[in-house]
Amino acid sequence: MDEEHFDGKKLIVSDKEWIRRLTPKQYKVMREQGTEPSFQNEFYDFKDHGIFVCAGCGLPLFSSDTKYDSGTGWPSFWEPLFPENVTYREDKGFFSSRTEVICSRCGCHLGHIFNDGPLPTRKRFCMNSLSMNFHKKEESSSL
Repeated sequence: MDEEHFDGKKLIVSDKEWIRRLTPKQYKVMREQGTEPSFQNEFYDFKDHGIFVCAGCGLPLFSSDTKYDSGTGWPSFWEPLFPENVTYREDKGFFSSRTEVICSRCGCHLGHIFNDGPLPTRKRFCMNSLSMNFHKKEESSSL
């Protein structure tokens, strides 16, 4: 799989097209900044090796090498695959101020970032499984 960096080109998609592309649950999370239930999502306890990509546009977001069990029930990572592939914005909803993580290419909501993660970054990228797809790492064959 070719790993893409964000090249600065935004993907512009109409709301009607997002509704067509995404499941109703994905739309709620990715376009309306919803959150899926903890411990009841596809990737919170997922152990395969590979790359997590944006479910909206396929931009590579996180490597399984930086995934860890944060105990929160959501897939958590200590750093993105490429820093330019994620963007941050202030989220003052839900009676608090948090930092939202969005896909740099399509603007879809991915989750939030917190400063209580492990070394080396001390960051916890707490993501929604519905916002990501997974590409399994190809195992090299030895002949």
